[in-house]
Amino acid sequence: MTQRPPSRVPSPLLLAISSLFVATLVASNILAVKIADVGPFSVPAAIVIFPLAYLFGDVLTEVWGYRVARTVIWTGFFANIIVVLFIAAAIAIPANAHYSDQAAYARVLGESPRLVLASLTAYLLGEFLNAFVLARLKVATKGRFLWTRTIGSTLVGQGVDSAVFISLAFGGLQPWSVLIIIIRDVWVVKVLYEVIATPITYALVTALKRIEGVDTYDRDTKFAPIPLASLRARLRGAEQ
Repeated sequence: MTQRPPSRVPSPLLLAISSLFVATLVASNILAVKIADVGPFSVPAAIVIFPLAYLFGDVLTEVWGYRVARTVIWTGFFANIIVVLFIAAAIAIPANAHYSDQAAYARVLGESPRLVLASLTAYLLGEFLNAFVLARLKVATKGRFLWTRTIGSTLVGQGVDSAVFISLAFGGLQPWSVLIIIIRDVWVVKVLYEVIATPITYALVTALKRIEGVDTYDRDTKFAPIPLASLRARLRGAEQ
């Protein structure tokens, strides 16, 4: 068996941005059980943090490219499943006789299977579309006009995320006239969040590109969410 060279260790900054992405994603799914009023909009309370996941996703794709973003997106997906399973286990553990908040604990933290499925499906579709649109726009604009791809990718990714989650989670439980308004409100607020955060995105991207010495263009990238060809090649290499 031939010995392969050691793999390149990811930079601390890449690990930090990836960790922030996963943390905001997991936290947002816990916070989302509350519906809040933000001015004239009715939105999940996760609106205070969830758009940050898209911001960090934009940074990952813009600096390190779609391949890295794809890996982090799947990492966030499996981290979310693990958290859901741990929460379910914690709810299932018999409560102490002196603990009187078991029902509230289960009601707040115990998402229904329908909500979990809706959340995970919307997340995957939204994040992969966001990364794909940003990567393609970067090549099309030759790396100029960062704001066009951060906002443009958010318009597509957040639009699909909001529509899929609300439809799968609440379709049939609320009138569609109400659901369409919620989808619109959530989408508008998330996009406004991205617009307001554009100077932060610019500063973060500029600093990371300078420090890391990396500015990836996905000219020949295969954009399949599951890179089957790459996985098969790695498995063949591991067997040698």
